Amino acid sequence: MEITKSFSSDLYTLNEADFEDIALAVFRLQAKNNAIYAAWLNGLGIDWMRVQAVADIPFLPISFFKSQVIKSGEWTESTLFKSSTTTGGVPGVHYVKDLQFYLYHSQKCFESFFGLVSNYHFLALLPSYLERGESSLIAMIDYFIKKSGSELSGFYLTNTDKLMRDIALARKDKSKKIILWGVTYALLDLAEGHTPDLSDCLVFETGGMKGRRKEMTRPELHEALKKGFGVEKIYSEYGMTELFSQAYTRGGETFYCSPWMRVFIRETGDPFVRLGSNKPGGINVIDLANIDTISFIETEDAGRLLADGGFEVHGRLDNTDIRGCNLMVE
Repeated sequence: MEITKSFSSDLYTLNEADFEDIALAVFRLQAKNNAIYAAWLNGLGIDWMRVQAVADIPFLPISFFKSQVIKSGEWTESTLFKSSTTTGGVPGVHYVKDLQFYLYHSQKCFESFFGLVSNYHFLALLPSYLERGESSLIAMIDYFIKKSGSELSGFYLTNTDKLMRDIALARKDKSKKIILWGVTYALLDLAEGHTPDLSDCLVFETGGMKGRRKEMTRPELHEALKKGFGVEKIYSEYGMTELFSQAYTRGGETFYCSPWMRVFIRETGDPFVRLGSNKPGGINVIDLANIDTISFIETEDAGRLLADGGFEVHGRLDNTDIRGCNLMVE
């Protein structure tokens, strides 16, 4: 397959069965035009022209986004996103060539699971993301809020009283469903502070505790939120600053990729060993929408692939588990 200048628009007409051919074409383009990735491949002694299968494509450690400018080709960014960090940590930086493409693509990912964004009121409880700025999640949710066409859609920094009033108002509009999208600790605070009945709402959790509360496993978190909000399901989004695509759950603990994304599991002691279903390891992601940066990313998340193509996220890999090529990042 030939990668053309119109790839970002052609992406949505590609046949899913051709994913491997597309991924190989993107790999060759980025191996040739991404200086950091080319140097990484050279350091590994890999001749990219000899790579003939997706299984043989090396994934770039995500930590490179903290120290290098990751671009395929030469272009000037329209914006940049920064990842959240613990105090004193170095954020990952994703340079964005076309912000509108990122926003439109995020909408396509969401709608591939849940239907049109215009079918929802989006009420966002994301204080830590709003406070730090330069967040890809805030840019995405702000876009969804605008595209929803609802006057009640919006952000709530810490004003949970207004949030509850607006949920009550949104219930009167039977043409749209209500989505409450929140960072984990803020949702727990809301559940404990208001004990609201949100049985007619979709609750999306994302982001974690951000040092505000004790960490919980996803099953523990979902049980607490289901009990606190009176809902049968909790939805989750798997995305990150360094990716354009998002994966979602369908109301459980298993994530499923949007059509432009694939997840693989690697052995933590050897990043070149790919594991099969039901074996825990490190998460690797192919994101075809990252055409202008890097589509092959070795994350620092732990998880496992399931037989149905879904995947679980078990949290962050411990530094002591990271071996092999990750040591070259230093």
